[in-house]
Amino acid sequence: MRLGVIDVGSNTVHLLVVDAHPGAQPLPAMSHKRVLRLSEHVTADGLIDASGIADLTQFVGECVTIAEDAGIRELMSFVTSAVREAPNGQAVLDHVREHTGQELRVLTGEEEARVTFLAARRWFGWSSGRLFGIDIGGGSLELATGIDETPDTAVSLPLGAGRLTRELAGDPPSAEDLRALRTRVRAEIAGVARDLTRWGTPDRTVGTSKTIRSLARLTGAAPSSDGPFAPRSLARAGLSDLVPRLAAMTATERAQLPGVSVERSAQVLAGAVVIEATMDLFDVDSLDVCPWALREGLILRRLDALV
Repeated sequence: MRLGVIDVGSNTVHLLVVDAHPGAQPLPAMSHKRVLRLSEHVTADGLIDASGIADLTQFVGECVTIAEDAGIRELMSFVTSAVREAPNGQAVLDHVREHTGQELRVLTGEEEARVTFLAARRWFGWSSGRLFGIDIGGGSLELATGIDETPDTAVSLPLGAGRLTRELAGDPPSAEDLRALRTRVRAEIAGVARDLTRWGTPDRTVGTSKTIRSLARLTGAAPSSDGPFAPRSLARAGLSDLVPRLAAMTATERAQLPGVSVERSAQVLAGAVVIEATMDLFDVDSLDVCPWALREGLILRRLDALV
């Protein structure tokens, strides 16, 4: 059967269409995405502005048409932190439904962490033992640990790469601002560390998201052209060396680096600060990069429900 999922993130809206059957690996059939940066369409009151609503509605409608033309059996649509935190979030959802017919479902931060954890578990398998999953998006950081497909603990923190980048003035930011950001990030992560470490030392730490893939590429991992099955990892030592280099560059200069797109060049620094802090506080020397994340986890969960 052919399934589709629209993932509305803080940075990007992404349609993924897969050919999938219960018990089998979902095979990508097509992908369509656009950088909308909904988080940058937030007013001082936290509302998503009219321009952001219009852009989202237009692109969701475009995704619906493309998915239908691709012959999908079912199209699922989900929104994450940018919409769920907005006071007018329900009005945004209503507007999209009225103009496209598509119902967007709000995922909680914890649910994001749990679904992404499921994707990582299925990718790496039971032989990996206890997994510790790290996922960073534009608006939030998700952490989860467990020995099964459902994590023992899953938490979400407002430490997304896009969100934190908006707190940094200057291009590049000043050393003082970066130090203050690093201190705040570490304090927030430390506040939930006990909830995750009380389950014991993980056998494998896994990182998901475009930001982590970019950081791995910058520290020597295989390029995306090598395909999803090429093993990739991110070492804490390499990341610690990378952060001051990124901090000294402008966004334009970072966009020239391998694995860093123009759209993400501004926020890769903040993402690196968050991931370095996470690896340090949880004493992770290296993490394995997982090509599956939230979208694949949503598809896997839907397939499980069909059995």
